[in-house]
Amino acid sequence: MILFIILTYQNTIKYSVTKSLISYLLCVIIQLKTNHQEVYFKEMTHKFDAKNKHKLDNETRRKLLPPEQTLINLGLHEGDIMADIGCGIGYFAIPASKIVGDSGKVFAMDILPEMLQDVEIKVKENNISNIETILTEENDLRLESNKITIAFISTVLHEATEKEKFLSEIKRIISPKGRIAIIEWQKINSEFGPPTDHRLDKMDLIKVLDTVGFSNILTIDIGENFYGLIAQK
Repeated sequence: MILFIILTYQNTIKYSVTKSLISYLLCVIIQLKTNHQEVYFKEMTHKFDAKNKHKLDNETRRKLLPPEQTLINLGLHEGDIMADIGCGIGYFAIPASKIVGDSGKVFAMDILPEMLQDVEIKVKENNISNIETILTEENDLRLESNKITIAFISTVLHEATEKEKFLSEIKRIISPKGRIAIIEWQKINSEFGPPTDHRLDKMDLIKVLDTVGFSNILTIDIGENFYGLIAQK
């Protein structure tokens, strides 16, 4: 009887230790996998070099992505309060100011001061009164909540390290029932744009928008090189 109790106790101990060891190893494996995915995700981001800003406005780009017509196709209209997030040299911000008119406004936002300097030169040269430049950080747009009616972000989202966090910050500044309009590179091989493995798959981006809480997500055709998405807060 005593021998039976001892053997049972030993088996219980062995089972308990084995179970604990398996649980521990599973936790380690999951953590290693998570860390690997996070490192891989960060490595896959592609940051635009300001030294290449001359590439942001040229004949080819205007043919592939005509700024004024693209903005109209994405639903920008007179009276909108627009945030051009990652505005660069003002490729979209300048024509947007014309579309929104005197009753609207454009916040030209970028994390690079040299980009905003280019926008400010264009604003002065064209005597534009409804554009305000804002130097931002990736996850701090430095604008009050519910401020804008439309957030516009063109070929920038694939550069964000924490896409959900970035989109949540964008959502914060959009007014109730306001919209987000996104342009991204098609995930295909092409002679223009970032490497294919740095691009965002359209369906993956739709899932992220849904996760962040955007609704009524629509796809907009913007030719073979780009795709557009519109969603509501």
